[in-house]
Amino acid sequence: MLLAAKALENHRRVNITTTLLAAHTVPPEYRDRPDDYIDYVTETIIPHVAKHQLADAVDVFCESVGFNLQQTKRVFQAAKQNGLAIKGHTEQLSNLGGSALAAEFNALSVDHIEYLDDAGVDALSNSGTVATLLPGAFYFLRETQQPPSTA
Repeated sequence: MLLAAKALENHRRVNITTTLLAAHTVPPEYRDRPDDYIDYVTETIIPHVAKHQLADAVDVFCESVGFNLQQTKRVFQAAKQNGLAIKGHTEQLSNLGGSALAAEFNALSVDHIEYLDDAGVDALSNSGTVATLLPGAFYFLRETQQPPSTA
């Protein structure tokens, strides 16, 4: 998909920004070895994508059904080391602290954030990271947790 997006940019007068989302879920072949998959993402996929300029940013799904905070940090570090911007899918189903971590890395954005706590709000408000709500996912999953409000 990244190759197709870059090819389209070369054939049309349009700017395309691409994001690598290799760390969204653990593939079946790594089901019992998520850290090994993160090794593959950080040591092979991200450097390859950066070398061939296939993506502008790297996104991680930091969640109990995705990747934990330490795994997310490893992906963020690899992205930064390879000159790629950072984005995060964070606090969608629980609060793991992914938004605050993304803010520490000066992420471009964090998406979902329904379970964001006050510490996460403070971290985002003190950074340039954009907080993005995704109501389509919220309604599709029939979520009930409301995003944080400013009182």
